[in-house]
Amino acid sequence: MTDVPIGMGDQDRVDRDRFENELKRILRASEEADLMLRVIGSLAFQMHCPEFGSIQQELGRVYTDIDFAAYRKQAKALQAMMAGLGYTENREVYIVSEGDRAIFDKHGTDLHVDIFYDKLDFCHVISWNGRLEVDSPTIPLAEMLLEKMQIVKINEKDIIDTIMLLLEHPLDDNDDEVINIARVAQLCGSDWGLWRTTTMNLEKVNLMAHSYPQLSEQQKAEVTAKVEQAQASIEKEPKSMAWRLRSRVGDRVKWYKDVDEVH
Repeated sequence: MTDVPIGMGDQDRVDRDRFENELKRILRASEEADLMLRVIGSLAFQMHCPEFGSIQQELGRVYTDIDFAAYRKQAKALQAMMAGLGYTENREVYIVSEGDRAIFDKHGTDLHVDIFYDKLDFCHVISWNGRLEVDSPTIPLAEMLLEKMQIVKINEKDIIDTIMLLLEHPLDDNDDEVINIARVAQLCGSDWGLWRTTTMNLEKVNLMAHSYPQLSEQQKAEVTAKVEQAQASIEKEPKSMAWRLRSRVGDRVKWYKDVDEVH
């Protein structure tokens, strides 16, 4: 785990409300325009964890931006919508990412919006293909878990979000308000690199959960149980030929992409 305190600090209720209210404003605009925009990042975890969402603030997890998943085929319409809401796009990000990512800054504020088109492409690729229709207003819970677990140099903020998710939702083989661990296992079973990073980070989540005095012993035990259940599902999933061939190489060859965060 890195020591960089990204997304950590003190944030009062007024500032948190500012982010949450702006998120709702953007979602209303996307619904009115019939555009498929799904929340990812810290605010997605807050929205999908009503019982344990307070853990973010208790553990010093702050909002830093507003993140969405969308389909690239709606990029032009989303650009027009964001402009109508007072945002200006950083076109360099869109060009450099070859249309995979867009960043919008709101005039006169420090608010900015990050939209990832078709996929999240950081250390590993997490595709949105056919998945944004599954849940609303956030991406499905399986992708929310993978959004965090695919980060090789995982930060404390990502650990906290994952702990919340595991406390809030059971694991099962569907997307009906549960973490579809069958989908996670399937993706890990076809990609050794994603398997390596995900299993590594699940261990870190379990370890960190037991270091927080703000969590009860029961909550810590629940996180451990969920991590062990996830690990068991991932391990029993049949592995592809490509996975087995790559596993022979193991950590001797880098299995992930380095990510330079765009600010």
